[in-house]
Amino acid sequence: MGDVAVNRSCSFSHVCEWLTGSENVARKGFTAGNLFRFFRTPRPNFGRQANHHARGHCGELIVPYARRFSGVKKCRHSDCPRICKAFHRTMANIVHPLLTLLASLTRQELAQQIRYLKAENEILRSKLPGRVTLNNRERKILVKHGKKLGGKIKDVMTIVSYSTFRRWVRKMEDNTPASKKKSAKRGTGRPKIEDDVRVTILRIRKETGFGYTKILQELRRMGVHVSRQTVKNVIVEAGLAPTPGDHPDTWHKFLKRHADTLWQCDFACKKKWTLKGLVDVYFMVFIHIGTRQIWISPCTETPNGAWTTQQGRNFQMHLQDNDLKCEILMRDRDSKYIDSFDEIVKSTGGKIKLTPIRSPNLQAHVERVIQTIKHEVLNAFCIVTNEHLNSILRTTQSWYNKRRGHTERDHLPPLRQEVTFPLRPFSKDQVIRETLLGDHLMSYRRTA
Repeated sequence: MGDVAVNRSCSFSHVCEWLTGSENVARKGFTAGNLFRFFRTPRPNFGRQANHHARGHCGELIVPYARRFSGVKKCRHSDCPRICKAFHRTMANIVHPLLTLLASLTRQELAQQIRYLKAENEILRSKLPGRVTLNNRERKILVKHGKKLGGKIKDVMTIVSYSTFRRWVRKMEDNTPASKKKSAKRGTGRPKIEDDVRVTILRIRKETGFGYTKILQELRRMGVHVSRQTVKNVIVEAGLAPTPGDHPDTWHKFLKRHADTLWQCDFACKKKWTLKGLVDVYFMVFIHIGTRQIWISPCTETPNGAWTTQQGRNFQMHLQDNDLKCEILMRDRDSKYIDSFDEIVKSTGGKIKLTPIRSPNLQAHVERVIQTIKHEVLNAFCIVTNEHLNSILRTTQSWYNKRRGHTERDHLPPLRQEVTFPLRPFSKDQVIRETLLGDHLMSYRRTA
Protein backbone atom coordinates (compact mmCIF):
# COMPACT_ATOMS: atom_id res chain seq x y z
CA MET A 1 0.00 0.00 0.00
CA GLY A 2 2.93 2.28 0.73
CA ASP A 3 4.32 1.75 -2.76
CA VAL A 4 0.96 2.51 -4.35
CA ALA A 5 0.49 5.56 -2.15
CA VAL A 6 3.91 6.91 -3.01
CA ASN A 7 3.54 6.32 -6.75
CA ARG A 8 0.14 8.04 -6.83
CA SER A 9 0.91 11.01 -4.58
CA CYS A 10 4.57 11.84 -5.48
CA SER A 11 4.02 13.38 -8.91
CA PHE A 12 6.25 15.92 -10.66
CA SER A 13 4.01 18.84 -9.63
CA HIS A 14 4.19 17.70 -6.00
CA VAL A 15 7.96 17.67 -6.17
CA CYS A 16 7.91 21.16 -7.65
CA GLU A 17 5.63 22.31 -4.90
CA TRP A 18 8.03 20.82 -2.34
CA LEU A 19 10.97 22.61 -3.91
CA THR A 20 9.62 26.18 -3.76
CA GLY A 21 6.16 26.00 -2.27
CA SER A 22 4.60 27.47 -5.46
CA GLU A 23 2.18 25.88 -7.89
CA ASN A 24 3.82 27.69 -10.86
CA VAL A 25 7.38 26.53 -10.13
CA ALA A 26 7.46 24.33 -13.24
CA ARG A 27 7.40 27.44 -15.36
CA LYS A 28 10.13 29.13 -13.33
CA GLY A 29 12.76 26.35 -13.33
CA PHE A 30 14.87 24.74 -10.62
CA THR A 31 17.95 25.89 -8.81
CA ALA A 32 20.51 24.09 -6.69
CA GLY A 33 19.25 25.89 -3.58
CA ASN A 34 15.67 24.74 -4.19
CA LEU A 35 16.87 21.17 -4.68
CA PHE A 36 18.84 21.27 -1.41
CA ARG A 37 15.90 22.71 0.50
CA PHE A 38 13.79 19.92 -0.97
CA PHE A 39 15.89 17.33 0.82
CA ARG A 40 16.32 19.31 4.07
CA THR A 41 12.65 20.36 4.47
CA PRO A 42 10.28 17.32 4.80
CA ARG A 43 6.62 17.82 3.88
CA PRO A 44 3.72 15.32 4.28
CA ASN A 45 2.92 14.14 0.77
CA PHE A 46 3.67 10.37 0.94
CA GLY A 47 0.45 9.07 2.53
CA ARG A 48 -0.80 8.63 6.03
CA GLN A 49 1.79 6.02 6.97
CA ALA A 50 4.59 8.48 6.24
CA ASN A 51 3.14 11.44 8.14
CA HIS A 52 5.18 10.80 11.24
CA HIS A 53 8.35 10.67 9.09
CA ALA A 54 7.61 14.13 7.77
CA ARG A 55 7.16 15.39 11.31
CA GLY A 56 10.70 14.50 12.23
CA HIS A 57 11.41 10.79 12.01
CA CYS A 58 12.17 10.58 8.28
CA GLY A 59 14.56 13.48 8.43
CA GLU A 60 17.02 10.81 9.44
CA LEU A 61 16.42 9.15 6.06
CA ILE A 62 16.02 12.16 3.74
CA VAL A 63 19.18 14.01 4.74
CA PRO A 64 21.54 11.09 4.03
CA TYR A 65 19.74 10.56 0.74
CA ALA A 66 20.24 14.17 -0.17
CA ARG A 67 23.93 13.89 0.56
CA ARG A 68 24.83 10.54 -1.06
CA PHE A 69 21.60 9.12 -2.57
CA SER A 70 22.34 5.90 -0.71
CA GLY A 71 21.99 4.24 2.69
CA VAL A 72 18.87 3.55 4.77
CA LYS A 73 18.89 4.20 8.48
CA LYS A 74 16.54 2.29 10.74
CA CYS A 75 13.68 4.18 12.34
CA ARG A 76 11.80 3.16 15.43
CA HIS A 77 8.57 2.91 13.43
CA SER A 78 7.77 -0.62 12.24
CA ASP A 79 6.92 0.33 8.62
CA CYS A 80 9.88 2.68 8.12
CA PRO A 81 12.11 0.32 6.09
CA ARG A 82 9.44 -0.44 3.51
CA ILE A 83 8.35 3.21 3.22
CA CYS A 84 11.94 4.45 2.95
CA LYS A 85 12.74 1.94 0.19
CA ALA A 86 9.73 3.18 -1.75
CA PHE A 87 10.82 6.73 -1.12
CA HIS A 88 14.27 5.97 -2.50
CA ARG A 89 12.91 4.40 -5.68
CA THR A 90 10.52 7.27 -6.27
CA MET A 91 13.16 9.95 -5.67
CA ALA A 92 15.63 8.19 -7.97
CA ASN A 93 13.02 8.13 -10.75
CA ILE A 94 12.34 11.85 -10.29
CA VAL A 95 15.67 13.40 -9.29
CA HIS A 96 17.96 11.60 -11.73
CA PRO A 97 16.15 12.84 -14.87
CA LEU A 98 15.91 16.24 -13.27
CA LEU A 99 19.64 16.41 -12.64
CA THR A 100 20.31 15.17 -16.17
CA LEU A 101 18.11 17.95 -17.54
CA LEU A 102 19.92 20.57 -15.47
CA ALA A 103 23.33 19.30 -16.58
CA SER A 104 22.22 19.35 -20.23
CA LEU A 105 20.96 22.93 -19.93
CA THR A 106 24.23 23.94 -18.26
CA ARG A 107 26.32 22.40 -21.06
CA GLN A 108 24.26 24.16 -23.73
CA GLU A 109 24.62 27.48 -21.97
CA LEU A 110 28.37 27.02 -21.61
CA ALA A 111 28.66 26.08 -25.29
CA GLN A 112 26.81 29.26 -26.29
CA GLN A 113 29.08 31.34 -24.07
CA ILE A 114 32.17 29.72 -25.61
CA ARG A 115 30.92 30.40 -29.14
CA TYR A 116 30.29 34.04 -28.26
CA LEU A 117 33.73 34.43 -26.67
CA LYS A 118 35.39 32.89 -29.74
CA ALA A 119 33.58 35.31 -32.06
CA GLU A 120 34.47 38.25 -29.82
CA ASN A 121 38.09 37.10 -29.65
CA GLU A 122 38.32 36.95 -33.46
CA ILE A 123 36.98 40.50 -33.76
CA LEU A 124 39.39 41.83 -31.16
CA ARG A 125 42.28 39.93 -32.76
CA SER A 126 41.58 41.55 -36.13
CA LYS A 127 41.93 45.00 -34.53
CA LEU A 128 45.37 44.23 -33.10
CA PRO A 129 48.69 44.54 -34.99
CA GLY A 130 50.14 41.60 -36.83
CA ARG A 131 52.21 40.38 -33.88
CA VAL A 132 51.45 40.48 -30.14
CA THR A 133 54.47 40.29 -27.84
CA LEU A 134 54.04 38.32 -24.61
CA ASN A 135 56.21 38.25 -21.51
CA ASN A 136 57.11 35.14 -19.50
CA ARG A 137 54.27 35.60 -17.03
CA GLU A 138 51.67 35.74 -19.80
CA ARG A 139 53.17 32.67 -21.49
CA LYS A 140 52.93 30.71 -18.26
CA ILE A 141 49.25 31.62 -17.87
CA LEU A 142 48.46 30.43 -21.39
CA VAL A 143 50.38 27.19 -20.91
CA LYS A 144 48.70 26.54 -17.57
CA HIS A 145 45.18 26.74 -19.00
CA GLY A 146 45.97 25.48 -22.49
CA LYS A 147 47.62 22.19 -21.54
CA LYS A 148 44.31 20.88 -20.22
CA LEU A 149 42.66 21.25 -23.64
CA GLY A 150 45.23 19.16 -25.47
CA GLY A 151 44.94 19.18 -29.23
CA LYS A 152 41.57 20.99 -29.15
CA ILE A 153 43.41 24.21 -28.39
CA LYS A 154 44.03 24.57 -32.14
CA ASP A 155 40.38 25.58 -32.59
CA VAL A 156 40.52 28.45 -30.10
CA MET A 157 44.12 29.67 -30.21
CA THR A 158 44.68 32.83 -32.26
CA ILE A 159 47.35 34.82 -30.47
CA VAL A 160 50.17 32.39 -31.40
CA SER A 161 50.54 29.31 -33.56
CA TYR A 162 50.09 25.80 -32.21
CA SER A 163 53.74 24.95 -32.79
CA THR A 164 54.81 27.98 -30.76
CA PHE A 165 52.48 26.93 -27.95
CA ARG A 166 53.93 23.40 -27.94
CA ARG A 167 57.43 24.85 -27.79
CA TRP A 168 56.41 26.86 -24.72
CA VAL A 169 55.05 23.69 -23.13
CA ARG A 170 58.23 21.70 -23.81
CA LYS A 171 60.39 24.49 -22.49
CA MET A 172 58.44 24.71 -19.24
CA GLU A 173 58.27 20.95 -18.82
CA ASP A 174 62.02 20.63 -19.23
CA ASN A 175 62.43 23.35 -16.58
CA THR A 176 65.97 24.11 -17.72
CA PRO A 177 67.61 26.52 -15.27
CA ALA A 178 68.74 29.80 -16.74
CA SER A 179 72.41 30.45 -17.06
CA LYS A 180 73.84 32.40 -14.15
CA LYS A 181 76.33 34.16 -16.39
CA LYS A 182 74.82 37.40 -17.53
CA SER A 183 76.20 39.58 -20.23
CA ALA A 184 76.89 43.20 -19.54
CA LYS A 185 73.82 45.36 -20.01
CA ARG A 186 73.99 47.74 -22.88
CA GLY A 187 71.68 50.69 -23.23
CA THR A 188 69.59 51.33 -26.30
CA GLY A 189 70.79 53.61 -29.08
CA ARG A 190 74.23 54.34 -30.40
CA PRO A 191 77.25 54.28 -28.07
CA LYS A 192 78.47 57.59 -26.79
CA ILE A 193 81.39 59.26 -28.46
CA GLU A 194 84.72 58.96 -26.70
CA ASP A 195 86.01 61.97 -24.78
CA ASP A 196 89.29 62.06 -26.71
CA VAL A 197 87.42 62.25 -30.02
CA ARG A 198 85.17 64.99 -28.65
CA VAL A 199 88.13 67.05 -27.48
CA THR A 200 89.88 66.60 -30.83
CA ILE A 201 86.82 67.80 -32.75
CA LEU A 202 86.57 70.95 -30.64
CA ARG A 203 90.30 71.58 -30.94
CA ILE A 204 90.25 71.41 -34.75
CA ARG A 205 87.23 73.71 -34.84
CA LYS A 206 88.79 76.34 -32.58
CA GLU A 207 92.20 76.29 -34.26
CA THR A 208 91.11 76.23 -37.89
CA GLY A 209 87.41 77.14 -38.04
CA PHE A 210 86.79 74.20 -40.39
CA GLY A 211 83.23 73.16 -41.22
CA TYR A 212 81.64 69.84 -40.32
CA THR A 213 82.72 68.05 -43.50
CA LYS A 214 86.31 69.33 -43.32
CA ILE A 215 86.62 68.22 -39.68
CA LEU A 216 85.20 64.81 -40.66
CA GLN A 217 87.87 64.47 -43.34
CA GLU A 218 90.63 65.28 -40.87
CA LEU A 219 89.32 62.64 -38.44
CA ARG A 220 89.18 60.00 -41.17
CA ARG A 221 92.83 60.68 -42.02
CA MET A 222 93.63 59.90 -38.37
CA GLY A 223 91.62 56.67 -38.44
CA VAL A 224 88.63 57.95 -36.45
CA HIS A 225 85.30 56.86 -37.95
CA VAL A 226 82.37 59.06 -36.97
CA SER A 227 79.53 60.55 -38.96
CA ARG A 228 79.12 64.14 -40.03
CA GLN A 229 76.06 64.44 -37.79
CA THR A 230 78.19 63.41 -34.79
CA VAL A 231 80.67 66.16 -35.56
CA LYS A 232 77.83 68.65 -35.78
CA ASN A 233 76.30 67.48 -32.50
CA VAL A 234 79.60 67.87 -30.65
CA ILE A 235 80.12 71.41 -31.96
CA VAL A 236 76.54 72.48 -31.25
CA GLU A 237 76.63 71.07 -27.71
CA ALA A 238 79.82 73.04 -27.07
CA GLY A 239 78.02 76.24 -28.03
CA LEU A 240 80.36 77.18 -30.89
CA ALA A 241 78.76 79.47 -33.47
CA PRO A 242 78.29 78.00 -36.96
CA THR A 243 80.40 79.25 -39.85
CA PRO A 244 79.39 79.71 -43.49
CA GLY A 245 81.14 76.47 -44.37
CA ASP A 246 78.98 74.41 -42.03
CA HIS A 247 76.05 74.17 -44.41
CA PRO A 248 76.11 73.76 -48.19
CA ASP A 249 75.02 76.66 -50.33
CA THR A 250 71.35 76.70 -51.33
CA TRP A 251 69.75 77.92 -54.53
CA HIS A 252 67.79 80.57 -52.66
CA LYS A 253 70.98 81.94 -51.11
CA PHE A 254 72.66 81.96 -54.52
CA LEU A 255 69.85 83.98 -56.09
CA LYS A 256 69.71 86.42 -53.19
CA ARG A 257 73.48 86.92 -53.25
CA HIS A 258 73.58 87.69 -56.99
CA ALA A 259 70.14 89.30 -57.35
CA ASP A 260 71.49 92.74 -58.32
CA THR A 261 73.48 91.38 -61.28
CA LEU A 262 71.60 88.18 -62.10
CA TRP A 263 69.30 87.76 -65.11
CA GLN A 264 67.25 84.82 -66.34
CA CYS A 265 66.00 84.17 -69.89
CA ASP A 266 63.74 81.67 -71.59
CA PHE A 267 61.64 81.15 -74.72
CA ALA A 268 57.88 81.69 -74.99
CA CYS A 269 55.40 81.23 -77.83
CA LYS A 270 51.99 82.38 -79.02
CA LYS A 271 49.66 80.92 -81.66
CA LYS A 272 49.21 83.05 -84.82
CA TRP A 273 46.25 82.73 -87.17
CA THR A 274 47.22 82.31 -90.85
CA LEU A 275 45.60 81.06 -94.04
CA LYS A 276 47.35 77.74 -93.52
CA GLY A 277 46.19 77.41 -89.95
CA LEU A 278 47.74 78.12 -86.55
CA VAL A 279 51.49 78.80 -86.44
CA ASP A 280 53.71 79.11 -83.36
CA VAL A 281 55.47 82.45 -83.01
CA TYR A 282 58.40 82.59 -80.57
CA PHE A 283 59.92 85.40 -78.50
CA MET A 284 62.41 85.66 -75.63
CA VAL A 285 61.85 87.06 -72.14
CA PHE A 286 64.63 88.36 -69.85
CA ILE A 287 64.08 89.28 -66.19
CA HIS A 288 66.33 91.01 -63.66
CA ILE A 289 66.08 89.13 -60.37
CA GLY A 290 66.89 92.16 -58.20
CA THR A 291 64.31 94.60 -59.55
CA ARG A 292 62.00 92.21 -61.45
CA GLN A 293 62.40 94.38 -64.54
CA ILE A 294 61.79 92.52 -67.81
CA TRP A 295 62.83 92.84 -71.45
CA ILE A 296 60.89 91.10 -74.26
CA SER A 297 62.45 90.47 -77.67
CA PRO A 298 60.73 90.78 -81.05
CA CYS A 299 58.99 87.62 -82.26
CA THR A 300 59.82 85.19 -85.05
CA GLU A 301 58.49 82.01 -86.59
CA THR A 302 61.97 80.47 -86.95
CA PRO A 303 63.88 80.68 -83.65
CA ASN A 304 67.23 79.43 -84.90
CA GLY A 305 70.71 80.10 -83.59
CA ALA A 306 71.22 83.24 -85.67
CA TRP A 307 68.00 84.80 -84.40
CA THR A 308 68.89 83.89 -80.80
CA THR A 309 72.33 85.52 -81.21
CA GLN A 310 70.72 88.72 -82.53
CA GLN A 311 68.40 88.87 -79.52
CA GLY A 312 71.49 88.57 -77.33
CA ARG A 313 72.93 91.69 -78.99
CA ASN A 314 69.62 93.55 -78.56
CA PHE A 315 69.59 92.60 -74.88
CA GLN A 316 73.11 93.99 -74.39
CA MET A 317 72.03 97.26 -76.04
CA HIS A 318 69.09 97.44 -73.60
CA LEU A 319 71.48 97.04 -70.65
CA GLN A 320 73.71 99.86 -71.91
CA ASP A 321 70.78 102.22 -72.51
CA ASN A 322 69.39 101.70 -68.99
CA ASP A 323 72.79 101.51 -67.22
CA LEU A 324 72.25 97.92 -66.04
CA LYS A 325 74.72 95.09 -65.47
CA CYS A 326 74.52 91.40 -66.25
CA GLU A 327 77.28 89.49 -64.51
CA ILE A 328 75.41 86.14 -64.57
CA LEU A 329 72.83 85.02 -67.12
CA MET A 330 70.93 81.85 -66.26
CA ARG A 331 69.48 79.77 -69.07
CA ASP A 332 68.45 76.21 -69.76
CA ARG A 333 70.10 73.76 -72.15
CA ASP A 334 67.94 74.49 -75.18
CA SER A 335 69.74 73.77 -78.47
CA LYS A 336 68.74 77.19 -79.82
CA TYR A 337 71.38 78.74 -77.56
CA ILE A 338 74.52 78.46 -79.65
CA ASP A 339 78.08 79.41 -78.75
CA SER A 340 77.82 82.84 -80.36
CA PHE A 341 75.02 83.75 -77.94
CA ASP A 342 77.22 82.87 -74.97
CA GLU A 343 80.17 84.80 -76.45
CA ILE A 344 78.10 87.99 -76.53
CA VAL A 345 77.38 87.70 -72.80
CA LYS A 346 80.99 86.84 -71.95
CA SER A 347 82.32 89.76 -74.06
CA THR A 348 80.87 92.21 -71.54
CA GLY A 349 82.32 90.37 -68.51
CA GLY A 350 79.29 88.19 -67.84
CA LYS A 351 79.01 84.46 -67.15
CA ILE A 352 76.57 81.81 -68.32
CA LYS A 353 74.89 79.70 -65.61
CA LEU A 354 73.37 76.53 -67.03
CA THR A 355 70.51 74.86 -65.15
CA PRO A 356 70.29 71.06 -64.89
CA ILE A 357 68.24 69.06 -67.38
CA ARG A 358 64.46 69.11 -66.80
CA SER A 359 64.59 71.52 -63.88
CA PRO A 360 62.22 74.40 -64.69
CA ASN A 361 61.86 75.27 -61.01
CA LEU A 362 65.39 76.70 -61.08
CA GLN A 363 64.09 79.21 -63.61
CA ALA A 364 61.00 79.98 -61.53
CA HIS A 365 61.20 83.77 -61.92
CA VAL A 366 61.22 83.88 -65.70
CA GLU A 367 58.70 81.03 -65.92
CA ARG A 368 56.33 83.02 -63.71
CA VAL A 369 56.74 86.13 -65.88
CA ILE A 370 55.87 84.15 -69.01
CA GLN A 371 52.78 82.77 -67.29
CA THR A 372 51.71 86.30 -66.30
CA ILE A 373 52.17 87.59 -69.84
CA LYS A 374 50.07 84.78 -71.28
CA HIS A 375 47.27 84.76 -68.72
CA GLU A 376 46.84 88.50 -68.26
CA VAL A 377 47.60 89.75 -71.78
CA LEU A 378 48.11 87.35 -74.70
CA ASN A 379 45.19 85.01 -74.01
CA ALA A 380 42.80 87.89 -74.66
CA PHE A 381 44.04 88.47 -78.23
CA CYS A 382 44.06 86.62 -81.55
CA ILE A 383 47.35 87.29 -83.30
CA VAL A 384 47.32 87.59 -87.08
CA THR A 385 50.74 89.13 -87.87
CA ASN A 386 54.15 89.38 -86.24
CA GLU A 387 53.88 93.18 -86.09
CA HIS A 388 50.63 92.78 -84.19
CA LEU A 389 52.31 90.56 -81.60
CA ASN A 390 55.37 92.86 -81.33
CA SER A 391 53.15 95.84 -80.59
CA ILE A 392 51.33 93.92 -77.84
CA LEU A 393 54.63 92.70 -76.36
CA ARG A 394 56.10 96.24 -76.23
CA THR A 395 53.01 97.52 -74.47
CA THR A 396 53.10 94.56 -72.09
CA GLN A 397 56.75 95.25 -71.25
CA SER A 398 56.02 98.86 -70.40
CA TRP A 399 52.93 97.95 -68.36
CA TYR A 400 54.77 95.25 -66.40
CA ASN A 401 57.79 97.47 -65.59
CA LYS A 402 55.94 100.70 -64.74
CA ARG A 403 52.38 99.88 -63.65
CA ARG A 404 52.02 96.32 -62.45
CA GLY A 405 52.86 95.84 -58.79
CA HIS A 406 55.04 93.03 -57.49
CA THR A 407 55.11 91.40 -54.06
CA GLU A 408 58.91 91.37 -53.89
CA ARG A 409 58.94 95.10 -54.63
CA ASP A 410 56.64 96.01 -51.74
CA HIS A 411 53.62 95.76 -54.09
CA LEU A 412 55.02 98.50 -56.32
CA PRO A 413 56.15 98.29 -59.96
CA PRO A 414 59.74 97.27 -60.75
CA LEU A 415 60.55 100.74 -62.10
CA ARG A 416 59.03 102.88 -59.38
CA GLN A 417 59.02 106.66 -59.36
CA GLU A 418 59.38 108.59 -56.16
CA VAL A 419 56.19 110.62 -55.99
CA THR A 420 55.47 112.99 -53.12
CA PHE A 421 51.82 113.42 -52.37
CA PRO A 422 50.44 116.56 -50.71
CA LEU A 423 49.64 116.49 -47.03
CA ARG A 424 45.94 116.81 -47.68
CA PRO A 425 43.85 113.67 -46.95
CA PHE A 426 43.05 111.11 -49.59
CA SER A 427 39.99 111.86 -51.73
CA LYS A 428 38.17 109.80 -54.28
CA ASP A 429 38.35 112.68 -56.73
CA GLN A 430 42.13 112.23 -56.92
CA VAL A 431 41.90 108.71 -58.42
CA ILE A 432 42.37 108.40 -62.20
CA ARG A 433 42.08 105.21 -64.23
CA GLU A 434 44.53 104.50 -67.07
CA THR A 435 43.92 101.83 -69.70
CA LEU A 436 46.03 100.06 -72.32
CA LEU A 437 45.33 97.67 -75.20
CA GLY A 438 41.71 98.66 -75.69
CA ASP A 439 40.85 98.91 -71.97
CA HIS A 440 42.17 95.38 -71.40
CA LEU A 441 44.99 96.46 -69.08
CA MET A 442 43.81 98.90 -66.42
CA SER A 443 45.68 100.68 -63.66
CA TYR A 444 45.00 103.55 -61.27
CA ARG A 445 47.03 106.49 -60.06
CA ARG A 446 46.54 109.45 -57.78
CA THR A 447 46.87 112.99 -59.01
CA ALA A 448 49.12 115.40 -57.21
